[in-house]
Amino acid sequence: MTALALERVTKAYGSRAVIHETSLEVAAGERVALIGPSGCGKSTLLRMILGLVLPDAGIVRVGKTEVNEQSSRAVRRRVGYVIQDGGLFPHLTAEQNVTLVARLSDDANPTRMRERVRELAELVRLPEGLLSRHPLALSGGERQRVGLMRALMLDPELLLLDEPLGALDPIVRARLQEDLRDAFGKLGKSVLIVTHDMAEAAYLANAIVVMRDGALLQRGTMKELSTSPAHPFVAEFLGAQRTLAEALE
Repeated sequence: MTALALERVTKAYGSRAVIHETSLEVAAGERVALIGPSGCGKSTLLRMILGLVLPDAGIVRVGKTEVNEQSSRAVRRRVGYVIQDGGLFPHLTAEQNVTLVARLSDDANPTRMRERVRELAELVRLPEGLLSRHPLALSGGERQRVGLMRALMLDPELLLLDEPLGALDPIVRARLQEDLRDAFGKLGKSVLIVTHDMAEAAYLANAIVVMRDGALLQRGTMKELSTSPAHPFVAEFLGAQRTLAEALE
């Protein structure tokens, strides 16, 4: 079963082509990492999946639903979205941020929402005492945990993460990587995560897709990309990711 499919999608802004006839599929329960240099079109692809940007050509499907102007709002309720630093509303508490969309639902149940918030706080390892705080009173890692809770609140079938850990210090980032992988395993969600970090991609995802200049160059495991790069840029990009051991030589 397919959770997400992009079929030969293209996007241009004026004379500048951002996405070139790109196709990508994420199977149900699969975790895919999209990696590449800044400005290569990764975030634009995520926005097209959400219907925030419509392709000039091609088709985007979430499940069996084609994403277009008419369906985009309903699709966004079925997709969890996490951005860098959480993207929280500063005037709302952590709990209010998490439940925002749920509270707007016609069948909102306050008791069930409180239960769900506490389930998610346990899942992402956020102390319940922090739920009453506003975002500015939380650390960067705590804000990201709240952002993940908000994305999971309505139990989405697909989870999109756009550089969710990019602004965090190495220790916090490593802890959140562990917690994210644990949460992904428990939930069995379909996941598409954008990152610049190849090690993070390999740690969190089943498959890695390398992107450059609006085109997908290769898809595979870390071992496949390393041993059989399909394009010179794939080898160059992997080689540019220095390890701590190399830095100490």
